[in-house]
Parts: sequence; C-alpha cells; structure tokens
Amino acid sequence: MTDSDEPKSALELAMERLRKKDREDGVEERPVSDEQRAAIAEVRSVFEAKLAEREIFHRDALRKARDLEAVAVLEEEYRRDRERLASERDRRIAEARAGR
Repeated sequence: MTDSDEPKSALELAMERLRKKDREDGVEERPVSDEQRAAIAEVRSVFEAKLAEREIFHRDALRKARDLEAVAVLEEEYRRDRERLASERDRRIAEARAGR
C-alpha cells in the first residue's frame, strides 16, 4: 500500500477541498520565506506578551473590585482589549506575510 492508497483523515480531506476551491477562485498560494516566518514569530511573541500583561492587570483589578457590577465592567473591558490586541496581531501577521 502506498501513501496515496492510505485512507485520509477528515482534516486532510478538508484541506484538499479548500486548496481546490482556492485554485478555482484564483487564489495564489505563495510559500512563506524564512524572513517572513521570523517576522510572524516576532509579532506573535510581542502580542503574546501584551496579552499576558493585560491579563495580569485584569486579575489585579478583579481582586480590588467591590461588587458584581464592577466585575462585569472589568470583564467587558478585558474582552474588548483581547479582541483589539488579537485584531492588531492578525493585521500585522498579514502584513508580514505580504512582505510589508
């Protein structure tokens, strides 16, 4: 039995379908260079540190919160901050992939 004769996992089948759809839609697949990989890794590292720092501040604020309303406000602020940081991280990763 060769590699092509072995059954494929659901992930492999899904990836094949996505690649086929991309080809049909004219999406170009470009390999990521080592320089781009390093830039992406740096972006991820920086934003992981920012998220960790924000979590520390959030936990400290929760300990000081006096009532449930204050906790709810803090949770909402923390959720928005995480979303903002994730969005900025994703934008910078896309820029690194594009070679900017």
